[in-house]
Amino acid sequence: MYPNLRDFLTALDRAGELKRISSAVSPVLEIATIADLVSKSAASGIPSSSARANDPRFHDRGGKALLFTNVTGSEFPLLINAYGSYRRMEMAMGCNDEGPGLAAGHTPGGFDAIAAKIGALVKPEFPRSLGDAFRKARQMLPLLSIPPKRRGGSGLCQEVVLSGDNIDLTRFPLLRCWPLDGDLAAVGYPPGVNDGISGLGRGNEWDAQFRGRYITLAGIHTIHADDIDNPKPPSHNIGMYRVQLFGKKHLSMHWHMHHDGAAHWRSWKKRGQRMPVAIVLGGESVLPYAATSPLPPGISELLLAGFLNRGGIEMVRAKSVPLWVPANAEIVIEGYVSNEAGFIGFDPRTGEPVGPGAVFEGPFGDHTGFYSMPDRYPLLEVTSITHRRDAIYPTTVVGLPPQEDYYLGKATERLFLPLLKTLVHDIDDYDLPMFGAFHNAAVIKIRKSYPLQARRVMHSIWGAGQMAWTKNIIVVDHDVDVHDTTAVLRAIAINTHPGRAIEIVNGPLDILDHAAPRLGAGCKLGMDATRPIAGEEVNGIAIDTEIPVQMRSEQIEILIERLRTIWGVKDVSIPESCGGGWAFVSVVKTHPGDAIRIVEEVLSQCGTGSLPRFVIAVGESVVCRDVDQSLFHWCANCDVSRDMVEQRNEQGHVIRRGFDATAKVPAEARNGQPVRAWPPILKLDGAVQAAVESLIEL
Repeated sequence: MYPNLRDFLTALDRAGELKRISSAVSPVLEIATIADLVSKSAASGIPSSSARANDPRFHDRGGKALLFTNVTGSEFPLLINAYGSYRRMEMAMGCNDEGPGLAAGHTPGGFDAIAAKIGALVKPEFPRSLGDAFRKARQMLPLLSIPPKRRGGSGLCQEVVLSGDNIDLTRFPLLRCWPLDGDLAAVGYPPGVNDGISGLGRGNEWDAQFRGRYITLAGIHTIHADDIDNPKPPSHNIGMYRVQLFGKKHLSMHWHMHHDGAAHWRSWKKRGQRMPVAIVLGGESVLPYAATSPLPPGISELLLAGFLNRGGIEMVRAKSVPLWVPANAEIVIEGYVSNEAGFIGFDPRTGEPVGPGAVFEGPFGDHTGFYSMPDRYPLLEVTSITHRRDAIYPTTVVGLPPQEDYYLGKATERLFLPLLKTLVHDIDDYDLPMFGAFHNAAVIKIRKSYPLQARRVMHSIWGAGQMAWTKNIIVVDHDVDVHDTTAVLRAIAINTHPGRAIEIVNGPLDILDHAAPRLGAGCKLGMDATRPIAGEEVNGIAIDTEIPVQMRSEQIEILIERLRTIWGVKDVSIPESCGGGWAFVSVVKTHPGDAIRIVEEVLSQCGTGSLPRFVIAVGESVVCRDVDQSLFHWCANCDVSRDMVEQRNEQGHVIRRGFDATAKVPAEARNGQPVRAWPPILKLDGAVQAAVESLIEL
């Protein structure tokens, strides 16, 4: 861990993890394009053995951190991909096995080593003697040093103070990451929704230079309205939300309704007062991770940051809002969020105005790999900007994984395992696979000891904090490696009877789930891939006494050739390595409902054998032979209440399930479940990509 961004940058450079780019590069698409290409290239350093074990296929990705020293239109250098590999994340959090930073307080062993320390602190053991009590007290000492260190005076982040007419957000190299960012018309909305709002930039020049530019790697500091006069506000929250540029002094604040920042805003709205906000860039190297961590409401991320930092975060008073801010930050943007704005779920095509204190924000190329669609969010008016002299602007791009957020999320996977175990004692280990984009899939390992234990675990997770938003849960036995996708799919092929071992529930989903029939609400799927035991005769289906007979290679090829004759089928893959239990079919849709028709025909063509058990139809642009790509589209584009079909035997038992994982139109509503506005998948601009590849040697 490092006390500020400068020291972290120096360590990255010394470790061979940094590339400096002095050529003039634009923050409009070019920088993000370079970062996207680099993030998917080979990593420059080897991470810890625990990272290699927990992510055997993707631990070697991430390229280098990139420092752009000549950003068009800005005097500030820009740092991106600093957290974009396991090794750099481990350096930032002080748990790398080798290299720089191995000083006092360092914890080699990767994320698992920090998780072990957290596990020891949260382990509910009652002391058996006075000596045990003292040992437990000493064990808890790290918690005593983690509160923030609030002090008087100014911090390094306030070497330069800008207020009044000197405030100009366009001086900073905010990025437009993806071609359609901020382009309302491109996703079917009227482009002039925000025209009547004062203080916003507009016109062709503004659109060309500043449309769809965002702050993406800032900690958003807020407090609950009840804590306004508290010198040490216990509600102090740090979230990482995207912030769109709308004018020299205006931004929009995008947060999901279940986030603490949104809850704080509602408290100020109820009071009828604007909400103070501080947007903080840089600071201690642990702060970006702490801002993304899924802590329970009411527990400040500053406490976790202090624990990871091995010492409290130094804080000073902001200049124009009643908040504390990290003293060692690079840049702090202070302001007030309007309390007048209406809530999300707004559609300007109805003719309703956006209303006071709000803007129609988006679209934005998101970590889901798709554009998140526009909606109404509150407007933020900037009252002050402070920064260090020669400040560095840290940022990130999110999109199709792996990107920086993948490694931030993997840190959460490991660090929060001990906490998840205290909530759900059955869990041995878990994995948030890349194809699930974190909210869409989780694989859970248990040591099964009683009937339907896997179902109990599913429902426990669906009620466990931020894990409650998980769309698909797969539960496997203790002898299956949850980090091996092929092993998991093979376990499903063998153990998950489509009519007996499937759990389908209604519940809340992440609002970025575009496949959900309603905003933030839809269906979730659980797969029990543990070996069946007596007592699990669900739906009247007997426990399988034999492992399904796996098809031979020649049988798979014969079935594939038969399925390819179905009208609209482009290609078929039935991976033998996955137990033959999965058929991935790329389809060409010419009419609404084509994919469902094709899935039904595929199911009928599979005959009476037990395999394949699951059929997934993906769009024609998807390489169905790429299992990860197919599973990504399955998780992203499917809601089982609308997009699943079943095949039944003569006894009426479900023997196969098929899923439409293609992009959809409103006419493909089924079972009373609608199709909402469907976002485009993210694609780089080909001309920009060609330009930066010729400009920069990647």
